[in-house]
Amino acid sequence: MWFDTHCHLGYLEDQIGEAVQQANNSMVSHLVTIGCSIKDWQTNISVAEQNKNVWASAGVHPHEAKDGISNLEEILKDKNIIAVGECGLDYHYDHSPRDAQKEVFASQIELAKKTNKTLIIHTRNAWDDTFSILDEQGIPEKTVFHCFSGGVDEAKKCLDRDAYISFSGIVTFPSAAGDVQEAAKMVPADRIVVETDTPYLAPVPLRGQKNVPANVAVVGEFVASLREADVTAFAAQTMQNSKELFNLPV
Repeated sequence: MWFDTHCHLGYLEDQIGEAVQQANNSMVSHLVTIGCSIKDWQTNISVAEQNKNVWASAGVHPHEAKDGISNLEEILKDKNIIAVGECGLDYHYDHSPRDAQKEVFASQIELAKKTNKTLIIHTRNAWDDTFSILDEQGIPEKTVFHCFSGGVDEAKKCLDRDAYISFSGIVTFPSAAGDVQEAAKMVPADRIVVETDTPYLAPVPLRGQKNVPANVAVVGEFVASLREADVTAFAAQTMQNSKELFNLPV
């Protein structure tokens, strides 16, 4: 069985139920649907309430940082919310000013620690500042770098901070044949998890299609082959890691 640690079910709109059922039929039994802004949070809570083994996160994506964190602390009290994020820094698009991104990221690190919830990090073209802010604020006990797109050096820095590393369909892309795949090979067995980032980043050979949580099995099988690991054992290991990451019963 597989655990999709990062998907955006709310973006599938009227196809949510179908996607969850398809995932279950494809041996994907656990999902976390991610909130990036205030408009996502209540939808994610509803999805989690209506579907077994689906949980939700709530956070402010760096693209939305210009709008602040609003009533995030209040929404984090909901029992279906198990993580803060995704949050972090994105210097590729810069949809929000970098100062606002840094401030909102730091605030969410503090909220993750205050609420004892997992921190989900998005970082793009901003590794140095991401690590600097984490070090300044103090990294939460459970933290994951989602949709990892760095190389071995960045992975080592994540691991030095006791973070988990999550691989998405990016790891299957031809462009990932160097850095990302090398990182996927070296992450310790107890620190690696997998995700889809649904509806984005469908893995090879499904590029161009809308991604769905069922495809986390494709990602997982690919990473297992990179690591020369038994697929069943790797699925079991990532399931255990994911449950520990989100403080769920193992």
